[in-house]
Amino acid sequence: MESSLAVPRLPPHDPRTPPLAVVDMHTGGEPLRVVLAGCPEVVGPTLLAKRRYMRQHLDHVRRRLLLEPRGHRDMYGAVLVPSELPDAHLGVLFLHNEGYSSMCGHGVLALGRFALDFGLVPAPPAGVREARVNIHCPCGLVAAFVQCEGGRSRGPVRFHSVPAFALATDLLVDVPGHGKVVVDIAYGGAFYAFVSAEKLGLDVCSAKTRDLVDAATAVTGAVKAQQFNIHHPESADLAFLYGTILTDGRDAHSEEPTTNICVFADAQVDRSPTGSGVTARIALQYHKGLLELNQTRAFKSSATGSVFTGKAVREAKCGDFKAVIVEVSGQAHYTGTASFTIEDDDPLRDGFLLK
Repeated sequence: MESSLAVPRLPPHDPRTPPLAVVDMHTGGEPLRVVLAGCPEVVGPTLLAKRRYMRQHLDHVRRRLLLEPRGHRDMYGAVLVPSELPDAHLGVLFLHNEGYSSMCGHGVLALGRFALDFGLVPAPPAGVREARVNIHCPCGLVAAFVQCEGGRSRGPVRFHSVPAFALATDLLVDVPGHGKVVVDIAYGGAFYAFVSAEKLGLDVCSAKTRDLVDAATAVTGAVKAQQFNIHHPESADLAFLYGTILTDGRDAHSEEPTTNICVFADAQVDRSPTGSGVTARIALQYHKGLLELNQTRAFKSSATGSVFTGKAVREAKCGDFKAVIVEVSGQAHYTGTASFTIEDDDPLRDGFLLK
């Protein structure tokens, strides 16, 4: 029996605070909330300048979008902005529970579909089954390749990363509660610490998520406390440790998936295998001689079981670092749309985060 209930409408609100209109997506279980309307202009001559401006002047937008009561501690967002790069179809600022990231692989996979479906890039000619979308992320220009049919996205998306490299290997870090632990640090648009969960007394495939989060957070804190010099040859804005990825330790090439979990920002848990983390992990394995160019590996999320694939497609340079361009593939899906109202007399209008 069809319902006769009308679609509910909110009463008129203060026009000085327009609603935030969004499209919600997920890639391998990891959410992405894409802003359609309601965000004030993000000012700045470059994308990194826009990122700084949003952090300093528009952080209430991030909080309203991602935190409770409209979101949750693991929500992720994207604000689309103009790019200064002539080859870019769009620029994007990535938002998380603590601030603003430099790269988001699951976000790029989702935005590839979004850009094609919402007309941000021209549909390819008839018979062409893949569209290229150049997305300017804070870390640089990333090319997404979107399978399509009839001008609409269909199936998986892949992207080619910025140059990815190993920053340090076999660092000995004193992790509270775990003692001396061997850690690698690599860059895939963002810097991550990599540790085999076994070295922390955990099985990444079966341990409780809470235990994995606590262990990964302890590693991130320990690396920061050791004041290891994390630097990027192109910009100080990119020179920070984003999080820790716990792995199953299976770094040598195999046809079987290798499992990991990424904990980033303020103990935020990635539900997907982590696109920028896959990029960094591929770069690390290539650096160690465990992978050759165009050898594909599958990466499985211990949180959801979702899978991305990755491979190093060519060598590159980033400053003095030997680097690789990594191709990452995964599937994004739409989950809905929303229009979020902000009432000026709401004491919790800017959101809150339970600790």
